[in-house]
Amino acid sequence: MKKVIYALMLPLVVVSGLVFANLKIKNETTNKLSPKPLSVAERKAQMKKWEATADGVNYKKWEASPKGKKVLTSAAKIKNHISAFTNMEAVITSLSLPPGSRLGFGVMARINGDDYIINFEPEKSQLEQLHSLKVNDKIMIKSHSVSYAPKYSYPIVSGEYVERDGKEIFKRIPRKGGC
Repeated sequence: MKKVIYALMLPLVVVSGLVFANLKIKNETTNKLSPKPLSVAERKAQMKKWEATADGVNYKKWEASPKGKKVLTSAAKIKNHISAFTNMEAVITSLSLPPGSRLGFGVMARINGDDYIINFEPEKSQLEQLHSLKVNDKIMIKSHSVSYAPKYSYPIVSGEYVERDGKEIFKRIPRKGGC
């Protein structure tokens, strides 16, 4: 009888040990994947380090150039709409992006007198509605972000919601598994 009990207990102990070891390994890898956020001083040090690189120097030159100042001023004009996620009235000025763009699908639009690249990440089912846009169409757009890069002469607005004539024609579908 004791042999049967020992025979049953031995696999139980081995399996429990393997499960416990596997949990410990998983916890260690998750801790390694999520580093602690940098402090303000560390971020400033990283930024100074980047500014000393060739890319950082080129960015600073672009930022100080008339082209860079124009882009930054245009981005600042819509900052309040972006942070509040409110409607911005836009007029489509071109159905294609500037030559050499690698932003995917998008259009050019004028908002408050300045030109912007409106970039979309549409699902296939949404493409037909976006392809129905025409030059001089008035749309209402909402976005959570505006970005810029030295490569582009215009700020880049990430289109998250678009309506034309009071009807929704585009709403960004969140990616599965997060952002």
